[in-house]
Amino acid sequence: MTTDKASPRDRLLDAAGALSYRDGVSVGVDALCKEAGVSKRSMYQLFGGKGEVLAASLERRLPGYEQRLRPPAEEAGTPRERILYVFGQLAKASAEPGYHGCPYLAALVELKDPAHPASQVAGAAKERLLAAFRAEAERGGARDANLLARQLVLVFDGASARAGAGVENLQDGLAAVTAAALLDAAGVGAGQGL
Repeated sequence: MTTDKASPRDRLLDAAGALSYRDGVSVGVDALCKEAGVSKRSMYQLFGGKGEVLAASLERRLPGYEQRLRPPAEEAGTPRERILYVFGQLAKASAEPGYHGCPYLAALVELKDPAHPASQVAGAAKERLLAAFRAEAERGGARDANLLARQLVLVFDGASARAGAGVENLQDGLAAVTAAALLDAAGVGAGQGL
């Protein structure tokens, strides 16, 4: 249970982030409120329902999630290197205790309702990743930047899901090597960045 001096809203968002990532978005309102140390009445005064809490929790963690996938300015490098950096970060994240895959992909898969508030946040997050890959692919001179971006997201999500399920270990660099092969095939700085 959260016991710090954070506001009830922040405690609910923290609890929703932790519980939904560990246990899935089907976590109950009772468990959420207990973890946050907040009454159900307070939760419904702050949010319209659990869906809004989940959406706000996903939205709140998005800047940190995206920052982790973006190389520091001093390490920016080429478009190819920036793309491969994402896959290196995925490999690092997958080695952390409690890794369960991409929280945005998990929300989309579990909720299955594109109109759900958390699905909308998660879908927008995945679209932003797609757009970032597309922009790098264009800067790198890819023959078909849109196709390459879709392929890269497919590798990212597949690797994330498999590692999160514990059936794949990304420490061997398989996701990055796969992404590099796609970059080579698309003509993006072949032979650079590995």
